[in-house]
Amino acid sequence: MITTHPFNDDKLREECGVFGVAGAIDAAAMVALGLHALQHRGQEAAGISSFDGTTFHDHKALGLVAGNFDSEEIMRLLKGEWAIGHVRYATTGETALRNVQPLYAELASGGFAIAHNGNISNAVKLRHDLVRSGSIFQSTSDTETIIHLVATSRYRTLLDKFIDALKQVEGAYSLICLTEMGMIACRDPLGIRPLVMGRIGPEDGGTVIFASETVALDIVGAEFVRSVEPGELVVVSGGEIRSHRPFQQKASRPCIFEHVYFSRPDSIVDGSSVYTVRKAIGGQLAIESPVDVDLVIPVPDSGTPAAIGYAQQSGLPFELGIIRSHYVGRTFIQPGDGVRHLGVKLKHNANRPLVTGKKLVLIDDSIVRGTTSLKIVQMMRDAGAAEVHMRIASPPTMHSCFYGVNTPERSKLLAAQKSIEEMRQFIQADSLAFVSINGLYRALGEASREEEAPRYCDACFTGDYPTPLTDLSEREQPNQLMLLAERVGG
Repeated sequence: MITTHPFNDDKLREECGVFGVAGAIDAAAMVALGLHALQHRGQEAAGISSFDGTTFHDHKALGLVAGNFDSEEIMRLLKGEWAIGHVRYATTGETALRNVQPLYAELASGGFAIAHNGNISNAVKLRHDLVRSGSIFQSTSDTETIIHLVATSRYRTLLDKFIDALKQVEGAYSLICLTEMGMIACRDPLGIRPLVMGRIGPEDGGTVIFASETVALDIVGAEFVRSVEPGELVVVSGGEIRSHRPFQQKASRPCIFEHVYFSRPDSIVDGSSVYTVRKAIGGQLAIESPVDVDLVIPVPDSGTPAAIGYAQQSGLPFELGIIRSHYVGRTFIQPGDGVRHLGVKLKHNANRPLVTGKKLVLIDDSIVRGTTSLKIVQMMRDAGAAEVHMRIASPPTMHSCFYGVNTPERSKLLAAQKSIEEMRQFIQADSLAFVSINGLYRALGEASREEEAPRYCDACFTGDYPTPLTDLSEREQPNQLMLLAERVGG
């Protein structure tokens, strides 16, 4: 079977999701349920590690959670009341079983397993130094860099080793570590990637849950307690929860694209309903870029909440002019060029009786390469639409992400190479407009984007990266040097 991704070539992809259970009889089964809820964050691989008080157990596989963790035999092997899990979409390292998390290591101070969401932006440099010092890597994942930093730390306790390792890394990390003494959950000082804490049962003796999104807490019946704060390290051990703040305090910069696309609409991110924010973005789009049309149509499913907001603000009818098949898997064999261009219709098809002869505005969350947008516009024209306009619920994606999102290099980002008018011509729409960066911030409750101290990481739109980018590829370096020159007036 050949695995390809023909239907998502115009979307940014999240690297992964993490889920942890501390103190439950069926811990691994609860983790499997939590990973189901986080499946949208990674579809290439899934893994679960558990600890029964004596021994670590794990099962990892390529593919979806369903099919890999629905076997009673597998779940019986994952013994213990403590477990963590991970769903992966590769942004660093190949798609291979050796890169599937959680990753496990055995130290003199005890074994531990780690599940990580994000990217370590100085991992290449750290890896080079570690290899020169004698470390032997078993994977190509940047997460293993953390393991080797823990192993080579001169501190005595595992917790101190862990803190020492994290102080050496740059970039984004929300991670859960399962140890013989308990569970550690941590978020990087900027809080780029999300991580929340929940609970089942009483404060004393109940089950503690960590997850990438609140929707995963809902699935297992856990009560949302709070977000793990940026730079916070939470330790659950011996029935106690202890909070540590070992890192230098910084102004947080959570990823703004969680609100645009990554998170499920039924999640709460940084205190805001994702669904409500996406509707508000659509409303801002309608204010900034109105258009004389008959119907507002979402590009399902990610464009739906914004399309509802656009329709409500503009007073135009909202209709499902594109029907999405929910039974198209991510695995598809394309036999040749003669069939390949038809792939988009397996996932999206025009509701022909509705759109024929109508002027339409299509609402989508983003344009990356532009290829899918081109196919969808053409599909609507083939269905008889009189006009096809596009409105995008995010600013133009002009820069690559180095914090856990699988963006193409900048030379393949349509907005980095073309003006909005040139992009319109490329996708063959009658008009094209994006929400402004200030409009996006207004949808999130901010008056506007503060140039000196923005509330969110919005580097994919602005090029304003909140951390050093030690490991940029040679092809990206000139772009970043140009951005630096622009900022200092050079």
